[in-house]
Amino acid sequence: MAFQSMRDPAQGRLLLLTAILFLSYLCIGISLPIVPVYVTGALGLGNVWAGLGVGIAFLATIASRAPAGSLSDRRGPKGAVGWGLALYVAGALTSLAAGLSPVSLAYPVLLAGRLLVGLGESLVAVGVIAWGIGLVGPARSGKVLALVGAAIYGALAVGGPLGLLLLDRVGFAGAMAVSALLPCLGLLAIWRIPGVAAHPGAERPSFWSVIGRIWAHGAIVCLQGIGFAAIGAFFTLYFLDRGWSHAGLGLTAFGGGFVLVRVLFGHLPDRIGGLPVAIGSLVVEAAGQALIWSAPTPMLALLGAFLTGLGCSMIFPAMGREVVRLVEPHLRGTALGGFSAFQDVAYGLTGPLAGLMADRAGYGSVFLIGAVAAMAGFVIALGLRHRRRLALS
Repeated sequence: MAFQSMRDPAQGRLLLLTAILFLSYLCIGISLPIVPVYVTGALGLGNVWAGLGVGIAFLATIASRAPAGSLSDRRGPKGAVGWGLALYVAGALTSLAAGLSPVSLAYPVLLAGRLLVGLGESLVAVGVIAWGIGLVGPARSGKVLALVGAAIYGALAVGGPLGLLLLDRVGFAGAMAVSALLPCLGLLAIWRIPGVAAHPGAERPSFWSVIGRIWAHGAIVCLQGIGFAAIGAFFTLYFLDRGWSHAGLGLTAFGGGFVLVRVLFGHLPDRIGGLPVAIGSLVVEAAGQALIWSAPTPMLALLGAFLTGLGCSMIFPAMGREVVRLVEPHLRGTALGGFSAFQDVAYGLTGPLAGLMADRAGYGSVFLIGAVAAMAGFVIALGLRHRRRLALS
């Protein structure tokens, strides 16, 4: 890979962009497991409020995907990434202020910080994907999406235990201070990478007409995302509730499986097509979620998280490759923004809704829902493949 990047400057720039994304995304990876612990522990609030503390960032991302995609198309993805990283910093600093605030004010301040992080995520994700595709070309869009996902979930795998370690050593406010520093480093580094052309004057259909072309692919990503959201919001609390050790390794196991598949099989969507990859992946994810739900020991639950990571890994790039092929170049950012919003729906709604389920049926039930959702995505993917075969026959 290093030799190839020396011969291909665009490939080298893509790898540098991926490394910057990994570093910056640790801001989110650190916060994801410690927000519910902080809300239920230090603030003494319930599971629904803990789920909302995690999920509200993704709800903000949903609401801002359309303008983020439009900004990336009109002004260029490099600028969108810069603004997104700045919002990461602002959100982490606001969350830091929550850790230093009186208990009566801490939760509203925390929600404000999470909202800012969600807005930043919308700009960073859409911008980095459009920037990467602009660097290497749409023919390698599956590879771009695979590398971006590897950076994101690799950061989650590292950030999970790091966040819990920081929470234990320096408290919630200290962990948020570290989270604020990392995107600053990303801001300094992105200016070394040349931007790609914007499309300021091209004719644009409405956002919803673009969504109409890609909604089925987005629904698959939404259903897939429920499994990851369940692990992110409730795996730690699930382990603590059962008196098991190594609670912080849930995201590590998930991220390890996720990155392993991205590294070894990131080329598959470009080589064999997105739908076959998604169909097989959803079966593996469903098996992983079912294993967490039924696990009698912590090791089997961690194995379930690892299998979930294996299954989730290629679904976003597989479906994203199909989306890129369905739209014109000047709509790429808008389409990817809308497509990513489907995943945000899963991340935003799973937290509070699964919190209600956990209160009534225990934490394990959250992962049963994840298994059912993955199988529903499997059925939709089979339908899309059947429809394509009919169109070609």
